[in-house]
Amino acid sequence: MQAQDLLRQLRMPEISDVREYVRSLPANTLMGMGALAAVTTYWYATRPKALKPPCDLAMQSIEVPGDEHVRRSVLLDEGKELMTCYYEDARTMYEVFTRGVRVSNNGPCLGSRKPNQPYEWLSYKEVQEMAENIGSALVHRGHSQSGDSNVGIFAQNRPEWTISELACYTYSLVAVPLYDTLGTEAIDYIIEKASISTVICDVADKARLILDCVSSRKHTVRTIALMEAFDSELVSRGQTCGIEILSLKDLVVLGKANQKKPLPPKPEDLAIICFTSGTTGNPKGGMLTHGNVVANCAAFIRVTEVHSMLNQSDIHMSYLPLAHMFERVVEGVILIHGARIGYFQGDIRLLMDDLKTLQPTVFPVVPRLLNRMFDKIFGQANTPLKRWLLDFASRRKEAEMKSGVVRKDSMWDTLIFSKVQASLGGRVRLMITGAAPVSPTVLTFLRAALGCQFYEGYGQTECTAGCSMSIPGDWTAGHVGAPLPCNLIKLVDISEMNYLAAKGEGEVCVKGPNVFQGYLNDPEKTAEAIDKDGWLHTGDIGKWLPNGTLKIIDRKKHIFKLAQGEYIAPEKIENIYTRSDPVAQIFVHGDSLQACLVGVVVPDPDFLPGWAKKRGIEGSYTEMCKNKDLKNAILEDIVRLGKEGGLKSFEQVRDIALHPEMFSVQNGLLTPTLKAKRTELKNHFREQIDQLYARIKM
Repeated sequence: MQAQDLLRQLRMPEISDVREYVRSLPANTLMGMGALAAVTTYWYATRPKALKPPCDLAMQSIEVPGDEHVRRSVLLDEGKELMTCYYEDARTMYEVFTRGVRVSNNGPCLGSRKPNQPYEWLSYKEVQEMAENIGSALVHRGHSQSGDSNVGIFAQNRPEWTISELACYTYSLVAVPLYDTLGTEAIDYIIEKASISTVICDVADKARLILDCVSSRKHTVRTIALMEAFDSELVSRGQTCGIEILSLKDLVVLGKANQKKPLPPKPEDLAIICFTSGTTGNPKGGMLTHGNVVANCAAFIRVTEVHSMLNQSDIHMSYLPLAHMFERVVEGVILIHGARIGYFQGDIRLLMDDLKTLQPTVFPVVPRLLNRMFDKIFGQANTPLKRWLLDFASRRKEAEMKSGVVRKDSMWDTLIFSKVQASLGGRVRLMITGAAPVSPTVLTFLRAALGCQFYEGYGQTECTAGCSMSIPGDWTAGHVGAPLPCNLIKLVDISEMNYLAAKGEGEVCVKGPNVFQGYLNDPEKTAEAIDKDGWLHTGDIGKWLPNGTLKIIDRKKHIFKLAQGEYIAPEKIENIYTRSDPVAQIFVHGDSLQACLVGVVVPDPDFLPGWAKKRGIEGSYTEMCKNKDLKNAILEDIVRLGKEGGLKSFEQVRDIALHPEMFSVQNGLLTPTLKAKRTELKNHFREQIDQLYARIKM
């Protein structure tokens, strides 16, 4: 009897019992249970699937058998040659465009807009016709592949820039970009070095700049063609210099009347001479063939094909300078797929408005823009609660990313990140950053916030644009990915700095079909860049990580010795110090006559006031830059970071000066690719440097 009673007590509850129990619960409890059930059901129904990476992320590159310390991408099948093209019918930049014409079904190609207006588009065939007309005019006026082949292009990003470039490609001519941040001396140097007879400009001011350059000497320039209106005074001034000023429309009309059959280039023919700004001396003209550029485009497509394959519906926002190869390669990838390119209005302050109007799907960026986005987002999180929510949401998205999920439709996107995504137009699905190092903190946060495929690449003009790039699925920061499938990478000993290839460290060297042909009319500099075995020596120092990705850790060219004989690599130190919250920029200096390092710090104007206030220091930004206590607090913070970053005592700065103005291209302290011009920085801050050393010796 006792056993039966026990069984009755242990029996499963009847459905009627459950109903009775649920009815007895308070209304608010029932509502909570219902909400939880709904959320759980919604999560199961919409839970995202992880995207499968194209390779084992634990081994993204492998050593080439028989070659010491040479690595290749695992996306390159064993025994296969390095990639030279992706599509067999697109082996030159001319064929890249003609393929785009075909696959686009004459869809929209190049778009521009006027203030507060929608984008207006030229179709692929309209672009092709204009390019053939301009090219025909150039040939009619004496340009040819075998003779006067170089054509200067001096303009901001706009449809006519790309059309002029295509005009060159259509008739096997060579495009030579000019850009005004180089300064008049450099422009004059390029015109003379490349023997340019025709320059295509956007506005009259650039034509005047060229006239200023050439008016005092014998020169090669015969023609300046302008995209926009100009006055008779400019024509007269041109005549005085022996230069004909005409409009780009005049060239189109002339070409129509003297139509020439296209003279397509071969892959080995020169496509572009891209002058690198350099941190010292005159710019160097990197000679790049059609095969160089196509190989780099092909490798980018191969890496991204698994999740980001482009098609005719894609739209690219063009605002990074077309005078640099990073933007040119991205545009090549767009055109080969018959997609469209929309250009910004020419004013970077209006870029956000252009993005909202264009709604691009492809958006290349540089670290400077990423830093601004990051600072703006966190600047708006102006209460502890908002900042906590932002941090919490980003961590949740980061956790998803680590499991292979990239999306912009999570609860955190809806609640927190939708405005950030909308600021870029709301449709971006592919981003890539390069040109300079980016903070891992900034990159990881923005990858989470923007919810799109976001790659980081590394390279230089001498290997067309990129030689390594992160792989889909690897959303960790702090490295620049694996070798591209178009090139090999090896590290070479820098023994004086104790960087040894056997330990997986050394100078980054690149070999492959994307490596340039050398510097124009400069065999000495070419021999310094490319060794007898065809390896390009980048001057950057890298380290292989266990998963086969590359981390850039130093710079060879800027090494100097202190008085006691210790080698110093200032960029490594600067990269550590810029992690300090109040530091926007820093220049670390030392030389063989001094026993220690000093620095010039530009404090972050947005972050500094709050950071200083916590330390009881207030005032205007300029006043704070003169405050000795604040200077000492920043010095203490960067030295702390230096210790944490493993800097030796002689690698730490002994003192710093605060400077209120940012280093920039405009004030001549940065190159157009935002690298420090160390000689100019040293000369600019000579007085402050001398004062710092004088104080240290007291």
